[in-house]
Amino acid sequence: MRRTTTAALLAPVAATALLLTACSSDDGRPEGRGPSDSGSSVRPAPDADPLEPLPEQIPDELRPYYDQRLSWSPCGGGGWECAELTVPLDYENVDRSEDIQVTVTRLPATGPGERIGSLLLNPGGPGSSAADFAQGVAEYLFPGEVRARYDMVGVDPRGTGGSEPVECLTGPEMDEYTLTDRTPDSEAEVNELVASMEEFAQGCAEDAGELLGHISTIETARDMDVARAVLGDERLHYLGFSYGTKLGAVYAGLFPQRAGRLVLDAAVDPRLPTRDADREQAGGFETAFRAFAEDCASQADCPLGTGDTDAASQALLDFFAEVDARPIPSGDPERPLTESLATTGVASALYSEAAWPELRGALTAAMEEGDGAGLLTLSDSYNDREADGTYGSSMFAFPAISCLDSPAGNADPEEVREALPAYEEASPTFGADFAWATLLCAAWPLEPTGEPVTVNAAGAPDILVIGTTRDPATPYAWAQGLADQLDSGILLTRDGDGHGSYGSGNACVDGAVNAYLLQNTSPEDGSTC
Repeated sequence: MRRTTTAALLAPVAATALLLTACSSDDGRPEGRGPSDSGSSVRPAPDADPLEPLPEQIPDELRPYYDQRLSWSPCGGGGWECAELTVPLDYENVDRSEDIQVTVTRLPATGPGERIGSLLLNPGGPGSSAADFAQGVAEYLFPGEVRARYDMVGVDPRGTGGSEPVECLTGPEMDEYTLTDRTPDSEAEVNELVASMEEFAQGCAEDAGELLGHISTIETARDMDVARAVLGDERLHYLGFSYGTKLGAVYAGLFPQRAGRLVLDAAVDPRLPTRDADREQAGGFETAFRAFAEDCASQADCPLGTGDTDAASQALLDFFAEVDARPIPSGDPERPLTESLATTGVASALYSEAAWPELRGALTAAMEEGDGAGLLTLSDSYNDREADGTYGSSMFAFPAISCLDSPAGNADPEEVREALPAYEEASPTFGADFAWATLLCAAWPLEPTGEPVTVNAAGAPDILVIGTTRDPATPYAWAQGLADQLDSGILLTRDGDGHGSYGSGNACVDGAVNAYLLQNTSPEDGSTC
């Protein structure tokens, strides 16, 4: 599964044009729960055991964590503060000598008006830094009225950002890893791909040690409950994007009696087995690519031609095949543009409609001029690669969390070959890349501790779930599925493109979320923006 990138979420937040759309109510479509022309409906519910809530009473062995006091100090400028939260490595076998530290940042509520509480923010990933995200976007994402009533808070999930981050490979090793062919055409290339994944996984194990087995979503959700108590809140208020919606939903499932106002934007369906999730996500990227291709065809400089979207997809596949056979210069002599880097670059730009002109220009340069610099830049942005050749921890935390949360989608190359037709049917453009990528979790040095779960969160107040009809990374059906399984789920649909809706310039979505956060009023279930 492709991760959420912080850059992808920053793009819609930074957009200057406000796209004003009407907010309409869905009249009596209990199955579709969205615009009738979206082409999506709630599929049969995947079979997953329910997530059972934890006891309301805090166990005695955890009481010291809940009663701790944080030592805040200025960080990042602009009034932000940072502190270290102590949490147990293993909640089931508490040993104070093994405690770990989780980074917390906050911007106190500015007033006027009575403080509602802390609003925890998470950009998703899994593996992206919530602290960096909060400091980077909170003052742009939220209007003054929301910041007046809430402390803006980011809690880096364990194994990410400032919370004892997992690191697996050096910068040069990561460069080699990202150059590896992810759509092998021969047995030798299959062996090379498997070996690179085994090297990556072993590097994670050597770096993280025992922590690698304790960075699951459930453990991070339990950390958030400790943070809630230490921050002085009776209920947890939260806004999470993409994987952050899974984290928020799991929190509500574990602690429904302590759930507050939860906004889950670009929702993930936690019931899905890995293979189904990856295949459906490939389909989401296909939908987003075809929306881009349709727009591209209306531009005079479209390198994919002016035909239909099938022709555009074939043109892109032909280009991928060409750079697979003969990589093109990228401006970095050590890293020519390969098929894998080109595929990543294209996928990266599909997260936000605002990036479509950049993608069009990068494809034109690569396909017509043999210059891969633009696509390499997009790929580096997705891969969290800095100009100095170092990589952010999100590239390592993503598989570390994902492979712990759920069994691998395909156990070996033979299973991938058997599954390829289904992946390629879902996405002719990206299906093969997604199918072979599933082998990373098959190479993982630890058995998963989690399984897909159904989250009911019985007893929680209204939970606002937001889905976008042409979201590449979290297909719209996932939002429908999450809202359906939550006892108190309220589905709000944005009919549009891009990953994530709040802060994307849609006044209807922004207004609904702000009213929910400030007045605790929910939109009508099934409303469409």
